[in-house]
Amino acid sequence: MDQSITMLSLPSTITYIGYIFLALLSIGCIMGLPVQSFLHYRSLYSTIGLMRGVIKSFFNRLLVCFLLISLLGCQPQVVSMIPATTTPEARVTILGQREYVVHQQLALVNDGSGQPEKQNIWIALIRDFPPYQDVLSMEVSPSDFELVVDEYGNHYAEFDFSGQPAGTTQTVKIDYRVVVYDLAYDLSTCQGELPQEFIQPELHIESANPQIVALASELARGKDTVCQQVRAFYDYIGNELVYTSNGENWGAQAALGPMGADCTEYTSLLVALSRAQGIPARYFEGLLYLDKGTDAIAKIEHAWPDVYLPDVGWTALDPTLGRLPVTRDPYFAHYTPDHIIVTMGANPSVLRGSNYWTHLYWPGDSTSIRATGEWQIEPVDF
Repeated sequence: MDQSITMLSLPSTITYIGYIFLALLSIGCIMGLPVQSFLHYRSLYSTIGLMRGVIKSFFNRLLVCFLLISLLGCQPQVVSMIPATTTPEARVTILGQREYVVHQQLALVNDGSGQPEKQNIWIALIRDFPPYQDVLSMEVSPSDFELVVDEYGNHYAEFDFSGQPAGTTQTVKIDYRVVVYDLAYDLSTCQGELPQEFIQPELHIESANPQIVALASELARGKDTVCQQVRAFYDYIGNELVYTSNGENWGAQAALGPMGADCTEYTSLLVALSRAQGIPARYFEGLLYLDKGTDAIAKIEHAWPDVYLPDVGWTALDPTLGRLPVTRDPYFAHYTPDHIIVTMGANPSVLRGSNYWTHLYWPGDSTSIRATGEWQIEPVDF
């Protein structure tokens, strides 16, 4: 193959490269790309000239002048982050809000005769979770911790307390100011596509179990919309499950048995029934501010779900608090501002099957470390 090279004069080469550079810059401006993303081309351009000794500083400065002139007509574009009125978020109304001071304290007491060679504790941190809540402030003591983020986006403070002496207590204190929103949802239209996420079975969410699948199909039969199907699941759970505070997470299938259920089983079953019908559903663990209306029917550590409804979006509900006929409607498609999210997911990997925090240490033959924790929630605005 005959290969030929046409040699251009130096000024022509500079002009040609300059035109290409300016053309690329103009296209970037039109497309909304930041000017900074093109600056490395000039760096490369100058480097080539220095290496080959053919690009003179005069032409290099001339190219910079062209660049500065071009910048005058290339202003950055402002992109609005406010959702359009046709998005599902438009069907959520903020009815009000509440602000809380949340205090968490954990104590690690070394009751053994030795000290741990290795000891770590991972504590889930309350974080912003729109549209449900905003964290105004967070203070963690001690402040020497590593921030860990899991597959759900949950945040954790990881502490290394290796070498804790026998007979001592290591304390962790976390203080928050949190705003929680009172949300209502417009379910007047409930038609459209569903996202293909949060629909898979997992530990304690046995949405592929034949018993769960059959029950979901039976309850959904004859229901015209996804909203009606989810309401059927919600009503079934309220009518059929017997509330018993068991302190365990036995899962969705176990909730169908005679052993009773608490908020974890109520939530697991609703998530599983929804996912069995291809309806995305999420599992939350968090805190419930207890007042005279809820202190008799729930505990401060609480679990609840949300589901994705077409043309509505993620919609909150609480089948545990809504299990009574008098509370059934107020807790369906309504996020009451006494719920504070700590983690999302029935089985976050960092927690290793625990709730809110997990603790590991070794060796255990001469070391015995007892871990305890408590919460306090105080309202600010009422």
